[in-house]
Amino acid sequence: MVVALEARNGRHLQRYYKGSRQVVGCIPYRVVENGKDFEVLMISSQRKGKGMLFPKGGWEKDESIEDAALRETEEEAGVKGIIGKQLGKWIFKSNGNDVFHEGYMFPLCVEEQLDSWPEKDIRSREWMSASDAKKVCQQWWMKEALDLLVDCFTSPQKQEVEVVL
Repeated sequence: MVVALEARNGRHLQRYYKGSRQVVGCIPYRVVENGKDFEVLMISSQRKGKGMLFPKGGWEKDESIEDAALRETEEEAGVKGIIGKQLGKWIFKSNGNDVFHEGYMFPLCVEEQLDSWPEKDIRSREWMSASDAKKVCQQWWMKEALDLLVDCFTSPQKQEVEVVL
């Protein structure tokens, strides 16, 4: 029996720090056939015409930061996998208003791509190279997180970074 994940709604359990809403997300990736390159999975914004981004959403009080990142990635992008070490933390202003957020991003090595997921009807998803993703990503802080992920793949010390190859 397959039970579909249901997206969490509302903000009554949302975490805040010094007035900033805390959000978490992942950069889903997969290693391509040659074993040296990788692709990332981007999703469309809920707001039409606002471009592509990586899955992210509110970190709630009843979950760990990693569990929140995994949940948001499954809800928004319909993928599951192995989460790596946190790429970083960014303070950014919401596009829709003057509210500040504290954002955390993780790499996620995709092991399973679901045919059905909670936001399937409101988002599209697309695999692309990191360079193409950087061109279409609308969020400066997500571009910085992507640069850090690329560094993890290209650095001679990549074994010290938890990127699953």
